[in-house]
Amino acid sequence: MPKKSEIKSKKPVSKKVSQEEFEKKVLELAGKGLTSEKIGEELRKQGIHSKEYDEKISKILKKENKYINPDIKNIEEKLEKVKKHYEKNKQDKKAMREKDRIFSKLRRMKKYHKVI
Repeated sequence: MPKKSEIKSKKPVSKKVSQEEFEKKVLELAGKGLTSEKIGEELRKQGIHSKEYDEKISKILKKENKYINPDIKNIEEKLEKVKKHYEKNKQDKKAMREKDRIFSKLRRMKKYHKVI
C-alpha cells in the first residue's frame, strides 16, 4: 500500500486563457442551462479558475441577460417534482402541504430578489 506522500493528487493543471475566451466559455456553458455555480465547477474541472479573471461569472451572465438566480431555479425544480408527484398521488396530503409550502417559499424568494 503506497504512503500518502507517494500518492499524487489528480488536480487539473491550471490553464490560462484570455478574458474573451473565458467569457465565451461561460456563455457556452450557460447555453446548456447551467447556473453560475455549476459553470464555476465545470470550469474548475477543466483547469480554468474564475478568480484569475476580472469579472465574476454571474456578472458576465447578467451583462448578456442570461443570469438565472440559482436559489429560485432550485426551488422551481423542487416545486415541479412535488407537483408531479401530487398529480399522481392525490391521496398524499403531506405532498399537498409540501407543495403549498414550497410555492410560498418561491413567492418569498421572488419578492426578495425582485423577480416577477
